[in-house]
Amino acid sequence: MKPALYEADIRHVRAGGPAYALRHRTYLWLVDLDELPRLPGPLRTLARFDPRDHFGGGRPTIRAGLDGFLASRGVPLPPGSRVRMLAHARVFGYVFNPLTVYWCHGPDGALRQVVAEVHNTYGGRHCYLLGPEAAEAEGSVPKEFYVSPFLDVDGAYRMRLPAPEGRLALSVQLAGGADGARLTATVRGVRRPAGARGVLRAALRHPWSTAAVAVGIRFHGIRLWLRGVPVRPRPRPVPQEGVK
Repeated sequence: MKPALYEADIRHVRAGGPAYALRHRTYLWLVDLDELPRLPGPLRTLARFDPRDHFGGGRPTIRAGLDGFLASRGVPLPPGSRVRMLAHARVFGYVFNPLTVYWCHGPDGALRQVVAEVHNTYGGRHCYLLGPEAAEAEGSVPKEFYVSPFLDVDGAYRMRLPAPEGRLALSVQLAGGADGARLTATVRGVRRPAGARGVLRAALRHPWSTAAVAVGIRFHGIRLWLRGVPVRPRPRPVPQEGVK
């Protein structure tokens, strides 16, 4: 699989309590974890994939981190399996990935697992293991990780994460929390070539895209706080097996 870029439109809509909506435009990479792209010369500052940014961060490769997580959950991938990852790459040495998605295919090409890796702005990360049904219908998992200071750690996620081809169309819904808040996040995008020209074009359209994501999250957090949305206390983090 050749690497690809997706010019992405990300939207969040909050309902229940004060309503709020946001929109952010960026670009994401779709890559084969066993054949990560390496850009020529100075363009390498615009895209680098570092194993420290995923799972426990202590494995030599991102693929090794994923394999360790799946083994800890009792569902290791057989030899010859391939994995596609949708994520931001490091830009000028910095990255923040609110959501990274992994599509794990067996040696026969069949989808075996979908993994959603979530990061918060406090340096924490958590992985949700979803069956292949998440790529076709919806996968449901209880919320187990503190992401936003305006949402409790309860309720459940319903994720629809089809593997992208010409277009990208992901959705994540959070509902059922004690505070009554509901959140719907969507990611829509169009596939673009990931050659040197395509990367430079995306970087010019979305300057320092990874920093813009982190700044945008904090900006919208301040707006919610100014609107009087109560801040939920952050529980003591508990390291997740396979993500330590």
